[in-house]
Amino acid sequence: EVQLVESGGGLVQAGGSLRLSCSASGFSFDDWTIGWFRQAPGKEREGVSLINYSDGTTNYTDSVKGRFTISGGNDKKTVHLQMNSLKPEDMGVYYCYIVLLLTYYRGTYYPQGKDVTYWGQGTQVTDSS
Repeated sequence: EVQLVESGGGLVQAGGSLRLSCSASGFSFDDWTIGWFRQAPGKEREGVSLINYSDGTTNYTDSVKGRFTISGGNDKKTVHLQMNSLKPEDMGVYYCYIVLLLTYYRGTYYPQGKDVTYWGQGTQVTDSS
């Protein structure tokens, strides 16, 4: 069973920094994408950043470019999100997710593979100002 466990959330003042981590388990693939979404109160969930482990490419939403850095652990099962110069609009629940290309999913064979997304429970980032 694929599981994602986030950590590192907490109270932070605007302008401060936090480092989120996500540990993934329950699979053994070499080509997958892992990243972060966030959701502020009353707003829709939005993509923040992602990293593809096979080629190392990263992507950031425009509002966090230059402030956030995503990186993968050497074990290829963890991802970190370093968040600097935090703004009030960065606060919310951060969710880790992973996209796996599966050939078998829920009893069905997909010869071309099927992208399946798994989610963590989320970690809260709160403005302490």
